[in-house]
Amino acid sequence: VQLQASGGGLVQAGGSLRLSCATSGRGRAFTDYYMSWFRQAPGKERDFIAGINWRGTNTLYRNSVKGRFTISRDNANNTVYLRMNSLNPEDTAVYYCAAERSRGTVPPRPNEYDSWGQGTQVTVSS
Repeated sequence: VQLQASGGGLVQAGGSLRLSCATSGRGRAFTDYYMSWFRQAPGKERDFIAGINWRGTNTLYRNSVKGRFTISRDNANNTVYLRMNSLNPEDTAVYYCAAERSRGTVPPRPNEYDSWGQGTQVTVSS
């Protein structure tokens, strides 16, 4: 599966953004994949942010984004979203979407995922 992330940009602290990750490719259906968002700040490791199961009924979040970020998916349009509210400068990073074939839950570690998007930069100014 190919992933294309978009929606990043520059926003002031307290602002909001919505990231999108469109998927494409032959073979497996979008609903065969557990979808997640990760982020990586300069000089830091890639961190799990949020994940969602194939039906959208089970979500998982990093503690620091709970209550501010919401992951969702549109299976009809093969797209996963990350709505980010109350952004702060610590949220500045390149955000990546990731996919792994599973109808269950995938552990929140980068090495568990085979497919990655190219990343979209999110910069939050203070």
